[in-house]
Amino acid sequence: MATIDGRPAQYGISLKQLRELMEHRGREGVAKLSEVGGVAKLCDKLYTSTNDGLRGTRTDIEHRRETFGSNVIPPKPPKTFLTLVWEALQDVTLIILEVAALVSLGLSFYNPADEDAPVLQEEEDHHGWIEGLAILISVIVVVFVTAFNDYSKERQFRGLQNRIEGEHKFSVIRGAEVCQISVGDIVVGDIAQIKYGDLLPADGILIQSNDLKVDESSLTGESDHVKKGVDVDPMVLSGTHVMEGSGKMVVTAVGVNSQAGIIFTLLGAAVDEQEAELKKRKKGSDDGRAPEQNMNMSPPPTDGIKSESDGNHVQPASSPAEAGHKKEKSVLQAKLTKLAIQIGYAGSTIAVLTVIILVIQFCIKTFVIEEKHWKNTYANNLVKHLIIGVTVLVVAVPEGLPLAVTLSLAYSVKKMMKDNNLVRHLDACETMGNATAICSDKTGTLTTNRMTVVQSYICEKLCKVLPTLNDIPQHVGNLITMGISVNSAYTSNIMPGQNPGDLPIQVGNKTECALLGFVQGLGVKYQSIRDEITEDKFTRVFTFNSVRKSMGTVIPRKNGGYRLFSKGASEIMLKKCSFIYGHDGVLEKFTRDMQERLIREVIEPMACDGLRTISVAYRDFVPGKAAVNEVHIDGEPNWDDEENIMTNLTCLCVVGIEDPVRPEVPDAIRKCQRAGITVRMVTGDNINTARSIASKCGILRPNDDFLILEGKEFNRRIRDSNGDIQQHLLDKVWPRLRVLARSSPTDKYTLVKGIIDSKVSENREVVAVTGDGTNDGPALKKADVGFAMGIAGTDVAKEASDIILTDDNFSSIVKAVMWGRNVYDSIAKFLQFQLTVNVVAVIVAFIGACAVQDSPLKAVQMLWVNLIMDTLASLALATELPTPDLLLRKPYGRTKPLISRTMMKNILGQALYQLFIIFGLLFVGDWILDIESGRGQDLGAGPTQHFTIIFNTFVMMTLFNEINARKIHGQRNVVEGLFTNPIFYTIWIFTMISQVVIIQYGKMAFSTKALSLDQWLWCIFFGIGTLVWGQLITSVPTRKLPKILSWGRGHPEEYTDAMHLGEERFDSIDSDKKPRAGQILWIRGLTRLQTQKLINNYMAVLITWSVSTHRILNCYCSSFRLF
Repeated sequence: MATIDGRPAQYGISLKQLRELMEHRGREGVAKLSEVGGVAKLCDKLYTSTNDGLRGTRTDIEHRRETFGSNVIPPKPPKTFLTLVWEALQDVTLIILEVAALVSLGLSFYNPADEDAPVLQEEEDHHGWIEGLAILISVIVVVFVTAFNDYSKERQFRGLQNRIEGEHKFSVIRGAEVCQISVGDIVVGDIAQIKYGDLLPADGILIQSNDLKVDESSLTGESDHVKKGVDVDPMVLSGTHVMEGSGKMVVTAVGVNSQAGIIFTLLGAAVDEQEAELKKRKKGSDDGRAPEQNMNMSPPPTDGIKSESDGNHVQPASSPAEAGHKKEKSVLQAKLTKLAIQIGYAGSTIAVLTVIILVIQFCIKTFVIEEKHWKNTYANNLVKHLIIGVTVLVVAVPEGLPLAVTLSLAYSVKKMMKDNNLVRHLDACETMGNATAICSDKTGTLTTNRMTVVQSYICEKLCKVLPTLNDIPQHVGNLITMGISVNSAYTSNIMPGQNPGDLPIQVGNKTECALLGFVQGLGVKYQSIRDEITEDKFTRVFTFNSVRKSMGTVIPRKNGGYRLFSKGASEIMLKKCSFIYGHDGVLEKFTRDMQERLIREVIEPMACDGLRTISVAYRDFVPGKAAVNEVHIDGEPNWDDEENIMTNLTCLCVVGIEDPVRPEVPDAIRKCQRAGITVRMVTGDNINTARSIASKCGILRPNDDFLILEGKEFNRRIRDSNGDIQQHLLDKVWPRLRVLARSSPTDKYTLVKGIIDSKVSENREVVAVTGDGTNDGPALKKADVGFAMGIAGTDVAKEASDIILTDDNFSSIVKAVMWGRNVYDSIAKFLQFQLTVNVVAVIVAFIGACAVQDSPLKAVQMLWVNLIMDTLASLALATELPTPDLLLRKPYGRTKPLISRTMMKNILGQALYQLFIIFGLLFVGDWILDIESGRGQDLGAGPTQHFTIIFNTFVMMTLFNEINARKIHGQRNVVEGLFTNPIFYTIWIFTMISQVVIIQYGKMAFSTKALSLDQWLWCIFFGIGTLVWGQLITSVPTRKLPKILSWGRGHPEEYTDAMHLGEERFDSIDSDKKPRAGQILWIRGLTRLQTQKLINNYMAVLITWSVSTHRILNCYCSSFRLF
């Protein structure tokens, strides 16, 4: 018989049998499990031990993977490069350009024999096809560069996702030792420890559980928490969240064989079908919402999941829609949406007007004034006018904005990882820059989360140094050490440091680790007590939660009966105590007066020193004669009657646990306050402890008139007589509130929602929240930015968060603020630069069309300008590093205009200068520079130096204005920090060299004629003039300008329903919402922004037709890789 690692290779149960077993729930599941012989027999069949787990040898693990599968659900294969190319070709404006270019190309070869058209010169005839081909090749390169960017971006984000998943560890028992392994390494037969806050990585059957409740809504749609137990419902499923309690399970299904895996597999097939179906359907079909529901991680129960409606599973009338939990658009996205729609309308209108004016003028001149008849060759003129109009639209609509946003965010996200910020949602990065309020936890975020007992009160003796076991009466000492050792999660341990002399490593709950350290300090080994009283001997466990604020464990007594150990927050525990050990361990009645004296003389002074106070108590249930502090029982008590069980306790001790403030936190909070961000502490701790820590951190300062409230008082102030929360009452509380103590997760959610919804402050509040517990999930989701703790945080909190603090440190939040503001400023810089170019290019094209029946800037030239201001400028301006100066200004808030008066002053001022120069050159430039005029040229005429100088001057002014655009707050020194950004100056120099090549060697392809050195110097002189002019603009006082000059003002919520950014899992091409014509480009661009699809549809357009096409493209790609 074949053996593996000393045991039979054939398992006692097959993969199919395990899958069938896991399909059952509740009592039916218990019955099916008993048919197998129970959980112990199942473990035997899987060759695993309920106490020692698997041996953990490589051979055994590999064999289990081969037999039962690995714990990995294969991701949907990424889109191929050709698929991305095809998607890029779907862009509406690109299609118009493709058609126009093909028509232009075809007409250039069309010479009808029967017409008396004037014969063009041979040179002109030879080059007639160049413009059409130039645009066509431009489109091809745009498509390939867009596809390349999409491809590289997708790989980058898959890598980020893999990193997030790779950091997900889970506790299993292997070789009789508890170890943390990656969830991908879990195999069938592993014994896994599950606890409050875990996201279960595999299916399993409970071996033992304590007060276990699981949220199965992600699989079954049931909103109520499901009670789990060996005798109630032993099946626990992957993808579900442990909301209360703890336990131990044997893993029975992993990966695609788990219930979540089965649904994912079905889901993948369903999504493919939906995508295919959507492409066939007409836009606006009501069924188009189906894939969005399917992509939701909360599918309805499938046929493979059998569920019975017993007391354990309460099926709600209707499960809450996941969409209800989705956040609104980020602040910047909402403002950009509004701005983009306005620009889109303006650009579309001017483009249409340009084409109409050009066509009307051509028709009047040709058919009315010159009285000519229609000839087929005139179609060339009409196509040329159409191309000019489409090009005006290309330049007018800043479609490079989504690229600038995504580049800036992606660059920042990569850099933020080094600052201990793991960004899960890109938009959280820029939202953090607008934050006006931070609601922070205390433990672990503001403090070190390395807890130690520094004071104790035992037998009416207060010790400010650790006592020894000899200082405590023996029977009290034994009860204290046993009570702490047993009544703590067995996953909490103190491990020796890695090197001799290192501090011990605290694993698990840090408060429990402090108590276990106290036991060790008394000279007792807590592990020996745990070895004697193993978890399977527990009668009942009352796990800690935010309502109880205590934990209890019931164990059998040696002489019969039961002993309950309990620990928790002192003031809550003492109310449940009726007895206490006095001097020399004598039992005394614990009267109300004694309780108040103990709180006043012991607990409050400890709390005022910033200590967390914990009380340990016990109660005996005996079958025989009961002592005064015991209770007589005839049978097993009703453990579900918690109120009567947890009463008349005997207090053993009160300890004060120190959790020092992180040394860097006071400085970080000062930076926040200087930056206009209000920091509030929301904690479950005693109000005196919270006040002490808040003062040490700098949240509270002497003589400040701020509120410090407990949860109960907070609720009393914000609720009306019917108990309903009223916003106007909340608005009286939150502006002055700095510390909320003894708060529940509901209080935290209420506070966050109240601040976000409040309209008290002019610019509306943007709120960031930190959280680590499972119950913090709602507040983390509601907040504009949710920070989860990477070390202490539960899986549920991390799932609900936007950013994970990998070091659990508040100072990392300040770095996130700095990066966020930098992103916001980078987008503003890009906007300031691009809108200047937009205004100038559109006005020049429009007035040129009206005045000289032609645009001074040709189609291909405008595409090159579009490349400068879209791709290259966005890459250059989006990669500026943040500076500490960013923290010296106030946050923008939710409703402040995106384009400030200072920015608008710069945009209009530079546009006036550039328009003056360009129109001066257009109308008198030929006379001043003594060159042939380019005005009134025929269709077939070649390029002139006149119009080449106009094009070159415009590009020079644009390039030098890019340096001006680096500053948006009215700073005079625009070159400060220029050489700290190699991407910026590399792109700038590259653009300048490309422009020289285009002017000197572009010829017909770019409608340029080589310039002399004198003419080049004039162009550069006008370009440098923008820097000088910029200094004059800066001198104009901004405050005297009318507020109407700021743009993007108002409440962005007005546009929330206009475009559902990121709420579709598919691009808007496939969505069922048909946008209005004026919004089509922007709905595509901005919808893709949320799903991080780089959409720069005109990227590298002119790259195509320079002499060194491939060299330019390679240089751009290498620049893109720099970040």
